[in-house]
Amino acid sequence: MLETPNRSNTYTKSIFLVLLAAVGFFLAAVVLGLWHAAEIRNIVSQQFNEEQLVIAQNVAGLIERELGSLEKEIILLSREVTATPLNPKVQQHVIQSSLARIIESGVRKIMIVRSSPNNTGDEIHHYTQNNYWVSEYPSFPPPDTIPPETVWFSDPNPNKSDITMYMAVSISGPDQGLIVFDVNVSWLLNPFVENIRSGKTGYAWIINDKGFFLFHPEKDFIGRDAFDVRQQKDPHISFHTINFIQKEKMLKGMRGTGSYESGWHRGMTGLIDKFIAYSPIHISDHFPQKWSIAVVAPVLEIEGLVKAANNRQLLLQLLILAAIVAAASAILLFEKKWSRFLELEVSERTHALRHSEEKYRSLIESAEDFIFTIDIDGVFKSINPFAAGIFEKSPSDCLHKPLSSLFPTHVAKKIHQLAGRVFQEAKSVRDILEIVEKDHRTWINANFMPLKDKTGKVSAVLCIARDITDQKNLESRLINAEKLASIGTLAAGVAHEINNPIGVILGFSDLLLQDADPESQAWEDLKTIERQGLHCKQIVENLLSFARHGKENTERTDIYECINEVVKIVKHTLDINDITLEMHMAERLHEVSGDFRQLQQVFLNLVNNAISAMPVGGELIISGRMDETKRWVIISLSDTGSGIPEADISHIFEPFFTTKPEGEGTGLGLFVSYGIVSRYGGTIECTSQTDEISNRPGTNFTITLKSAPKRSDHE
Repeated sequence: MLETPNRSNTYTKSIFLVLLAAVGFFLAAVVLGLWHAAEIRNIVSQQFNEEQLVIAQNVAGLIERELGSLEKEIILLSREVTATPLNPKVQQHVIQSSLARIIESGVRKIMIVRSSPNNTGDEIHHYTQNNYWVSEYPSFPPPDTIPPETVWFSDPNPNKSDITMYMAVSISGPDQGLIVFDVNVSWLLNPFVENIRSGKTGYAWIINDKGFFLFHPEKDFIGRDAFDVRQQKDPHISFHTINFIQKEKMLKGMRGTGSYESGWHRGMTGLIDKFIAYSPIHISDHFPQKWSIAVVAPVLEIEGLVKAANNRQLLLQLLILAAIVAAASAILLFEKKWSRFLELEVSERTHALRHSEEKYRSLIESAEDFIFTIDIDGVFKSINPFAAGIFEKSPSDCLHKPLSSLFPTHVAKKIHQLAGRVFQEAKSVRDILEIVEKDHRTWINANFMPLKDKTGKVSAVLCIARDITDQKNLESRLINAEKLASIGTLAAGVAHEINNPIGVILGFSDLLLQDADPESQAWEDLKTIERQGLHCKQIVENLLSFARHGKENTERTDIYECINEVVKIVKHTLDINDITLEMHMAERLHEVSGDFRQLQQVFLNLVNNAISAMPVGGELIISGRMDETKRWVIISLSDTGSGIPEADISHIFEPFFTTKPEGEGTGLGLFVSYGIVSRYGGTIECTSQTDEISNRPGTNFTITLKSAPKRSDHE
């Protein structure tokens, strides 16, 4: 009886501790549940938006494919019309047959545009499925401004009832003109976007690069400025976020995801948070125009599902906690002694072991390293999500499959060889592997370790590899930096050694010119020596740009004279290499901003590269034209040489990179040319095809230069 109060106190303390622990567990469960709910909501929201982005990209691809089909159709029709003398009335059957094939793509009529006899405007021949008529009004570009078999697209033009867009292609031959498709944009877009559903009520809308809606479920939005119509519908809401996404991302041809606040959604009103995913729609490369499609859905739909799942999880946690409290109370109530203590000890150790296994599994699955195990045959026994995700697969897709199902063949073979050494020697092996996947190069530092069974025999090989691509790229950049520093030192020495003899050459040339007859051949030869000497001096100064920044030159250059000078220099080389030169320079090209000698060096580098690419002869075409805005001069140099491999295209403007055999190229020509063109605000681009992928190999360089400002009256 004397022990009863002690037992009572002990029991009371135990109950108090149990209740205190229960409250602590309850609070921890609530905090953990809220944190977990937020994490799940973020993950689900991100995944949902990524799925919306996939929808947007797929629909954009379908629309681009449909427009591509219309481009092919109008080009084929132009060929049929060109094959016979242009007679719109006689060719009515051919045109209406073509219209019957494409009317479901939104083309409601086809037009042939010809200059009217009295020069009052364009003569327009209209063709529908059943009618034909002629009208006159000037609304289309001149045929000679559209390159052959290149499709011109007009901006979408909102009318009272629809949105019209024109597609045009020039008709070559003696009867110049245009073939025009009159496209109803709503007819074109509706089949692709009208029935899109993201979630339960999500929908899609499309804007053009001017910010006007081309499609929207709100019919009165179509054809109106997206920024204005939102503010007019609900002036009490700030549409800053969606306006920023539309202006800074969608109108600039970007793709991505995000969220914003709106004031309505399919009949609902009030402040509504929405997810948005957007993707560009490329209309034309020759006449740049981009649209953008957006897929949107209310955030509430997704969060509602997540919230219901979190509530169920929280309820389950509370039930488990209540069960634990009840079990603990029962243990204290019946005061189990030794046997109960052992059971409790075993239970705790089992829980610790399970927690340890879960912790290990969580560590492996969340690690941002390549972790996998393979057997002696090179078959995956396990793989973590990060390694599988790099190759856009899940771990279940890789299990029980060979290394070659995931890695490139040569990498899989090397891994198998390294694993074989581990099986034989029962020791760890380390190596660096290079993985090339879809033009993306990855370097990993891999460590292969043996996993042994109870008998001590190696049963599998564990590989833990880390991505060291950034480290490799940094090493490469450091090497290039050292090269550039060496070039700077070399440039200073070359300038000192070469400028002195060049100065002597130019000085004596000047003395001889004073005594020579300007009408004599000797005078012409001396002027040539003087020009080339000055050119050499300019080349030395360009080389010095690797070591120091020179003063920017903003001179004006006559592009005709610049290219003609280059042609004179290389004409003899072209002839002895059996290379035919064709010049197609448009009349009245503007002067460009840039130094004459530096631009001459650019064209000379490109011509010399073309000559090197045609050792057995070929054809070199140099053409020039103005762009539509008259602000840019576009020069194109095309050759019929061997071409540049696709893998090398992205590297040709890098310093010291060359496709020529060792000893025949420095790798600086295109790098210097790129720097000169960029210095004057221009661009230089390259496209090429080798004989492995095309029956007509060759390389084309396109240089875009700024037109020089108009001269003022006092100049």
